[in-house]
Amino acid sequence: MISHISINTLLLLVMLIAVLWTVMGRSLLKATIGLALTSAVVTILMFRLNSPLAAVFELSVCTGLITVVFVSTISLTKPLTNKEIVELSKERNKRFGYLPILLIVISIALTFIRIRNNIIIPPVTTPELDVRRVMWDMRQLDMLGQIIVVIIGALGVVILFEERRRDEW
Repeated sequence: MISHISINTLLLLVMLIAVLWTVMGRSLLKATIGLALTSAVVTILMFRLNSPLAAVFELSVCTGLITVVFVSTISLTKPLTNKEIVELSKERNKRFGYLPILLIVISIALTFIRIRNNIIIPPVTTPELDVRRVMWDMRQLDMLGQIIVVIIGALGVVILFEERRRDEW
């Protein structure tokens, strides 16, 4: 029988592969599918970590709605030629080639921090706990992850507008 830790490790490995496929892929449609897969794995992990409300939100908004919006947008854009796709993927590989190494280093560092500080996943909360206490005292790593996701999203928007402005010149 597969242990609880090995299932989570397998899910994290699938998520890491989906993230790399999303970022390093040549096709926007495949990247969107990779993003949806990543979000689906995050949903499963949230359910396994006893966070059903967050998991349902992730499933409905991120896996469902965002994927539909991205696919709709992609279908309305002008398709690139094969030469343009190859050129863009070479540029992307130059820009993001360090990403797999960075992900491995961050994973090792977070694992070391978790082991060193003996951080454990808190049990399911009881009704008498205040949401503020749960978020800031018991779920600090979750909050760190949320902050990182928001910052990465903001940087993605900045890069998107910078590329669009460059294309207009």
